[in-house]
Amino acid sequence: MWKTPVVVFTSLSLLLSLSCAGDVKSRSCSDVRQAFTTKGFSLHNVPHQEIQGEHLRVCSQGYTCCTSDMEDRLGQQSKADFERLVDGSSHTIRTVFTSRHKKFDEFFLELLDNSEKSLNDMFVRTYGKLYTHNSEMFEDLFSELKRYYTGGNVNLEEVLNDFWSRLLERMFQLLNSQYTFTDDYLECISKYTDQLKPFGDVPRKLKAQVTKAFIAARSFVQGLMVGREVANRVAKVNISPGCSKALTKMLFCPYCGGMPGLRPCANYCQNVMRGCLANQADLDPEWNLFIDAMLLVADRLAGPFNIEAVMDPIDVKISEAIMAMQDNSIQVSTKVFQGCGHPKPAGMGRSARGISDVFNSRFRPYSPEERPTTAAGTSLDRLVIDIKDKLRESKRFWSSLPDSICAEDTVTDPDEEQCWNSHTKGRYFPEVVKDGLTNQLNNPEVEVDITRPDTFIRQQIMTLRVMTNKLRNAYNGKDVYFQDSSDEESGSGSGSGFTTEPEVIHTEPPMLEADKSDPQPTAGAAHRHKPSLQLLASVLALTALVLCWR
Repeated sequence: MWKTPVVVFTSLSLLLSLSCAGDVKSRSCSDVRQAFTTKGFSLHNVPHQEIQGEHLRVCSQGYTCCTSDMEDRLGQQSKADFERLVDGSSHTIRTVFTSRHKKFDEFFLELLDNSEKSLNDMFVRTYGKLYTHNSEMFEDLFSELKRYYTGGNVNLEEVLNDFWSRLLERMFQLLNSQYTFTDDYLECISKYTDQLKPFGDVPRKLKAQVTKAFIAARSFVQGLMVGREVANRVAKVNISPGCSKALTKMLFCPYCGGMPGLRPCANYCQNVMRGCLANQADLDPEWNLFIDAMLLVADRLAGPFNIEAVMDPIDVKISEAIMAMQDNSIQVSTKVFQGCGHPKPAGMGRSARGISDVFNSRFRPYSPEERPTTAAGTSLDRLVIDIKDKLRESKRFWSSLPDSICAEDTVTDPDEEQCWNSHTKGRYFPEVVKDGLTNQLNNPEVEVDITRPDTFIRQQIMTLRVMTNKLRNAYNGKDVYFQDSSDEESGSGSGSGFTTEPEVIHTEPPMLEADKSDPQPTAGAAHRHKPSLQLLASVLALTALVLCWR
């Protein structure tokens, strides 16, 4: 008697089950289609309802809203999105090195131009053609200083020694104009430069100041350029197959599951990013050492190796040297005659000329207020303060890059219970691995071959290591060989040419602290030590004699 009701109940249960199963199979993909349109993809072959997913290679093979073609396109999109995220997160650091390199380079070049212009204007206003006809000696000096700064293979000590030797030859002829000197005799005179010290202590002090300041300036700008290039190169990520698969799963498998608005959990994102950026994180230790070396040289630039304080009064320093030569002229001439022999007397017309013949009423002292400003009034101190702050902020950048990316609201969901955990909506339980290649052995999200480091990243590590060594040498006042930038077609910017192995060039002994017996100039004190107008007038008069000899 109960048979018929039982049969009916069983039949109804079966129909209900089939009906429910049909509802699961026919779940709509409308949200996915809309999201796909937002991404700019065509809706061609995009299903309206879920289909069996056995064709998928990355996402779940259960019921899905993705075809094979859609999964491939989403995989390509995940790579593009990842590259965009890395580019955006590294934009600030790359901009800092690019803009500060440009500022410092412009500042140093303008400083050199203004120093040359200051000296040139002072002599032209005072002596006119007497200077312009004999200015090549000073032009050569500044030309070589600029060539050194811009990366030329120039030995600063040789440049300065040559300048003082040429100046001695001109001075000696003027002070002994009653004699005729052959080229061999003049060459003999130059051999006595170090022994006689005709210019007093000015050449020694100026050489120490100029070499240390220029070494620091060139190395610092070179460092900014290297930092810029390394940051730009490393920000162009090389996406491995394992990383590509993990990115697709994290960013777009929710689409295939019918949940396009679901963002990944923060810890899940960090594991994926640590796996994809494992090699970049390994750059961090060498990067931090490089930044520390840059900060050390920056301190030197604002302190004892201040190129602005050295170049600003260089015209006065040269004048002081000429005055010292005049004061010691009798002793110098006597010793030269003893060592090189007595020269032949000149004609009467030549010997009749004296210092008073050159000094004339056209002399006008060069006022310090008339000096051109450097880099639109920007001082080196202000530039250094700014760049030091930026450099400190860039430390540990590469190891913290995964955290920076995953901290963006557009990337992850802060709600740990309402985020994508790589399978469904819910909490992500695996621990976050540490950064660096060797720590990715147990990364649960990204397959990383820890036995094959990225050779490109290793090249950047070596580039930083070489530059760090150069900066440390510059901090101690030591020069290093920079290949002439004119020989390096691939170089860019001032001082772009450099070798991979540093070669130390002899200079003054390293100065770890400011030499108390030879105080370095400061920008503020540059003009306080200018001679009085009467003294400067005498100096410039003597300078005219030097320049008028041909």
